[in-house]
Amino acid sequence: MKVMIRRNHSGVLSAYVAKKDLEEPIVETEKPEMWGGLVTLANGWRLELPAMDASTTLPITVEARKLLEDEVPA
Repeated sequence: MKVMIRRNHSGVLSAYVAKKDLEEPIVETEKPEMWGGLVTLANGWRLELPAMDASTTLPITVEARKLLEDEVPA
C-alpha cells in the first residue's frame, strides 16, 4: 500500500495512508534509521518499509506492507 512518511513541525514522524484516510504517529521503529524495517503506528498497525538511504528527505511516499497482528516479517 502507498504510505506517505513525514515529520511534523515538532519532529514527530507520522504515516499517512490515503486509501484509508488514516494518519497516525509512528511510535516505534525496528531500526534507528527506520528504512528497511518495521514501524509501529499509534493505532497498532505494523508496516514493513522498503530499504532506503538513511538521508532520504521527507515527506516521501513509499510502497509499504501492512503486517497482520501475528505475522512475522519475511
